[in-house]
Amino acid sequence: MSPNPPRALLPLLFVGVLMGALDLAIVGPALPAIKADLAMDDRQASVLFNAYVLLQMIGTPLLAKLSDRSGTRLAYMVAIGFFALGSLVVVVAYDPVTLYIGRALQGFGGGGILPVAAAVIAITVEPERRGPALGTLGAVFGLAFLLGPVLGGLLLPYGWHWLFLINLPISAVLGFGALRLLPSAPQPQRQPLDVAGIIALSVLLAALVYGLSVLDVQALGSSLAQWPTALSLLLVIVLVPVFWILEKRAVDPIVRPGLVASRPVAIAATISAGAGAIQSGAGFYPALAVSAIGVSASTAAWMLLPGVVLATIAAPVAGRLVNVLGVRTLILGGMALVVLSLLIYGLAPMSIPVFIVAGMIGSGGMASVMGAPLRIVVLDHCEPRERGSAQGLLSNFTSVGRLVGAAAVGAIAASFGGGGPGYQRAFVALSVLGLALAVLALVLRPAVKARAGAGVGTRQG
Repeated sequence: MSPNPPRALLPLLFVGVLMGALDLAIVGPALPAIKADLAMDDRQASVLFNAYVLLQMIGTPLLAKLSDRSGTRLAYMVAIGFFALGSLVVVVAYDPVTLYIGRALQGFGGGGILPVAAAVIAITVEPERRGPALGTLGAVFGLAFLLGPVLGGLLLPYGWHWLFLINLPISAVLGFGALRLLPSAPQPQRQPLDVAGIIALSVLLAALVYGLSVLDVQALGSSLAQWPTALSLLLVIVLVPVFWILEKRAVDPIVRPGLVASRPVAIAATISAGAGAIQSGAGFYPALAVSAIGVSASTAAWMLLPGVVLATIAAPVAGRLVNVLGVRTLILGGMALVVLSLLIYGLAPMSIPVFIVAGMIGSGGMASVMGAPLRIVVLDHCEPRERGSAQGLLSNFTSVGRLVGAAAVGAIAASFGGGGPGYQRAFVALSVLGLALAVLALVLRPAVKARAGAGVGTRQG
C-alpha cells in the first residue's frame, strides 16, 4: 500500500464512477427521444434496460477478478474501454439491435468501474483515509442522479446522441490517467483461468435477470407456469450449487467459497441486497407524489432533489465516522433513519413538505449504510489477492436486491389497488425489511473499523 498516492488518483477514480453512474441517470430523460428516433415500443425499451443490467452484473465479477489477477490498472482500463466502445456503438446505432449491443457493452464495462475503484482505494489509501474515500464513491452516485436530469436537459435539444458521445473524450482522459496513475501488481505466478466458473456464473446471472424481468408477482402461479419463466428460475436453482462446487475445485476461483462463507461478509452481502431492494423503492416515490399529492411528474422528480443533495453530503461524512463509531453503529443508525423515512411515506398524510422531509431522512440514512461501512466490512475479511472480487461480490448482491425490490414494490402496490394507498402499503412492507436488516446488523462486531490490517485475511466475529 502506498502511503502517499498521487493527488490526481482519487479524482480519476471518482470521475470514472461518476461517468458510469451518469449513464444510468441520463437514460431515463433520453428514453422518449430514443424510442421516437428508432421507432421502439415499450417492450423494446425494456430489453434495452435488461441488456445493460445483465451485462453489468456479468462484467462486475469478471472485471473485478481481472483486477486481482492482472492488476487494477489493466482492469480499470479494460472497463473504461468497454464503456467507451459501447458509447460509440450507441451513438452510431441505426436500429434497436445495434442499440442493445451498445448498451450491453456499456453495461459490461460499467460493471467493473466501481469495484475496481474500491480495490484501488484499498491498495493505495491508508486506513484512516479509506472510509472517507469509499464514502465519497457512494456520494458520486447521488451526484450523478442530481446532474443527470440537468445534463440531459442541456444536451437533449442537440440530439440524444450527445448524451453518449460525451463519454468518449472523458473515457480517453480516464484511460490515459489510469495508465499513468493506477498501480499494476499482477500475480507473480499465473494461475489457470476459472473458465468453467465464468461460464456457470454468466449463465446463472442471465437466467436470474431474465427470470426476474418476466416474472409477474401479481399472478405468481400462472407466471411460474409459463415455460420461459420456469426454465430460467430452475436454471438458477440448479446452477447455484453447481457454481459453488466448481469454485471449490478451481485453483483460482472467480469467487472464493471461503469469502462467501465468512459470516461478516455474508451479513454485509445480505444487508447490501436488502438495502438495494429498499433503494429500488425510491424509484416509486415520484409516483406516490403524483397520486397522493397531485403534483406533476416533473415536480415530483424535483421534490427528490433535497434528499439527493443530502445523500451526496452524508456519504463522505459517514465514511469519516467509520473510524470513530465503527460500521455497526453507522449501519444501525442509517437503517433507523431509512425505516423512519419509509414509515412516513407509508403512514403519514402526504403533502409536499412531508414528502421532502421523508426523502431527506431516508437519503441520509441510506448514505450511511451503502457508502463506506459495508465495503469496509468486506475489505476487513478478504485476502489481499481478492480485494476486487470481494467488492464485485458486494456490488452484485446490491444489483440483485434492486431487481427483486422493484418487482416486489410494483406487485404490492398493485395488489392494494395501486395509486397512493398501494404505494404506501409497499413502503410499509419495505420498512419491515429495513427493521430485519437492522437486527441482522447487530450480529456484526461493535467496532469494526478500517484497520491497517484490513484485507490480510483476518477474521472477526
